[in-house]
Order: sequence, then C-alpha cells, then structure tokens
Amino acid sequence: MAEKKTEIEISIEQKLRALYDLQTIYSDIDRIKTLRGELPLEVQDLEDEIIGLQTRITKYDADVEELTNRIVNRKVDIQNATALITKYQEQINNVRNNREFDHLTKEVEYQTLEIEHCEKNIREFTVAIDVKKEEKAKALAQLEDMNANLKEKKEELEEIVSETRQEEEKLRDDAKQLEKLIEDRLLQAFKRIRKNARNGLAVVYIQRDACGGCFNKIPPQRQLDIRLRKKIIVCEHCGRILVDSELANAE
Repeated sequence: MAEKKTEIEISIEQKLRALYDLQTIYSDIDRIKTLRGELPLEVQDLEDEIIGLQTRITKYDADVEELTNRIVNRKVDIQNATALITKYQEQINNVRNNREFDHLTKEVEYQTLEIEHCEKNIREFTVAIDVKKEEKAKALAQLEDMNANLKEKKEELEEIVSETRQEEEKLRDDAKQLEKLIEDRLLQAFKRIRKNARNGLAVVYIQRDACGGCFNKIPPQRQLDIRLRKKIIVCEHCGRILVDSELANAE
C-alpha cells in the first residue's frame, strides 16, 4: 500500500526554497548520469548486436547442415542413375529392334546428364559450404571481439556506478525528504517542467535581469514580485519556476 504523503503547512518562501533545493539535488543526479555518458546505451547496443550475431552464426550452421544433406541426396541420385545406366546397357545388348535400342540409348543419355547435373550441384553446394564456413569463422572472430569490448564497457560502467552509487542514493533520499514539503500539484508541475526542459532545469534564478533558463529579459516589476516570494512565478517564455538570486545563493 502506498505511503500517504504528510501534509505540511509551509510558506511560499519555504516552498520556493524547497523547490530550488530539489532542483539542485536533481541537477547533481543528472551530473552523475552524465559521468556515465553513453556507456549504458553502448552496453545495450552491444548486447543487441551480439544476440544478432549469434543468431547469424546459428543460421550458418543450419545452412551448412542443409547443404550437406543436399550433397548426400545428390550422391544417392548419382548411385541410382549409375545403377540405371548399368541396367539399360545390359538391356541394349539384348535389344530386338531399333526402336528399343533408341529408347534405351536415350535413357542412358538422360541418366548420364542427370549424373552430370548432380555432380555440378555437389560442386556448387561444396563451394557454398566453404563460403558459409568462412563467413562463420569471420563472425566468430567478430563475436569474440564484441564480447571482449562488452566486458570492458561493462567493467567501466560498473566502476563508475560503484563510485557514484552511494552519492546518488543519498541524493535520492534527500530528494524524497524535500518532496514531502511540496504539495502534490506543485511537485507534479515541477517534474513536468523538468522533463520538458532541455537541460533538466525546472527552477532557475534571475541572472542579469533575465531568466536563468531561457535568458529572456524579465520586467522590473516581475523581478520585484519574485524577490518578495509571496507567490510562485514562472517565466512567461519557457515556463520555468523563477526564484531570486538571494534565495538561490542562501546557505
């Protein structure tokens, strides 16, 4: 059962402080993720490529088996054709008329052509098997390199994760405590803005009379309202929540 959020009555200024602190924590978490860089995606891509390569290697084995079976069948066909030639040649020696002779001679020619066709197939299948085996050998070498690369990247990622795991867990615990101070509606708005923001900044402070997120100028009266900390004010250009620089820099 989900834990019910404790309602805590706090002032607008305290909410702004909590929101800015929460933003700072999430920015630190983002920094940790940046340290990992593209490694998680690279690991996933390599794992997918390895699965694809293993499937291809299995297909090579299946193709070689099929071609080998075809060679066996063609050799059986040659044996059968050879037996028929022997039979027809024996019959030729005992023919009684030219029509039988012509018929048997044609049968011998047909079976001879059948043998030649089967031998041609065997040569083609043998070449195809050699090609498949060569391609499989290349794929196995590639698989070995990819597995070594994957192992290296996984070790690198695990090292970075282990170095930052404790820090990230503490930051996430701190974030949970701060979120208890912020009403659900405001917290959801914060998360929505942060998700849509390119740099993950949902709360920014005024810098040189401008929004610290989109850098559009903020009118003096609006700056005054922000410094008074009596209500939640968002940038009319980018939608980020605005705080004054004194609150942002406060210890």
